[in-house]
Amino acid sequence: MSTKWPITVAVIVAVLGSSGFGPEKVNPLVVHQSTISYSKEQEYLFDVFNTRRSVRRFKPSPVPREHILKILDMAHLAPTAGNQQPWKFLVVQDRSKLNQLQTSCASYLLQKYQGRKPLADDEAAKIKDELTKNLAGYLTAPVLIVVLTDSNSKYPAYNIKDGSLAAGYMMLAARALGYGSVFCTDTFPFSVVKEVFNIPVQYDVICCVPIGIPEAWPPMPPKKSLDEVTVFEKF
Repeated sequence: MSTKWPITVAVIVAVLGSSGFGPEKVNPLVVHQSTISYSKEQEYLFDVFNTRRSVRRFKPSPVPREHILKILDMAHLAPTAGNQQPWKFLVVQDRSKLNQLQTSCASYLLQKYQGRKPLADDEAAKIKDELTKNLAGYLTAPVLIVVLTDSNSKYPAYNIKDGSLAAGYMMLAARALGYGSVFCTDTFPFSVVKEVFNIPVQYDVICCVPIGIPEAWPPMPPKKSLDEVTVFEKF
């Protein structure tokens, strides 16, 4: 009897869990993290994901053309609906064009403010100055890539998804080469982007991605835990 008792307890604990009221809840995420080892190549790839940051101020150091082409090469490998590949990547490095974009965006955004409520001249000047300074930070990047999709594509309803995937690949490729980037949407109003860069009407702007060496790498922003955003099998 005394010999069988520890075995019986072990069986009960295994079946019911240590609480005695049911199977112990084991977090599969923790199990995977603690029991699986990864190759150096895999760890490097994970590190690229882990260290990507949204950068909003850059050093003026130029990005070599070879690096720009490598980043675009990776971006155009992103998956698309029916392999339609609806994108175009507009690369802008001309400082005069970037300055024009800054000025035009600041004026457009100020008009949006004034459309909501009348502004005194000094208040309007202050807001425009703030807008210009904010835009100037993004445009310290030596390269701005506008991600476009063709509205005449085979599956245009999926264009925004396809273009966003390409932008994600682009930003990861940039990080692998040591560059910062950021996914910009309403920072640069799309109608202004199309007008300044004379983009054909059939193309829609998905985002603008400044790319360059960061003035400083931002710290990791707060992230929800994996437990908070993951559900296995059912809610």
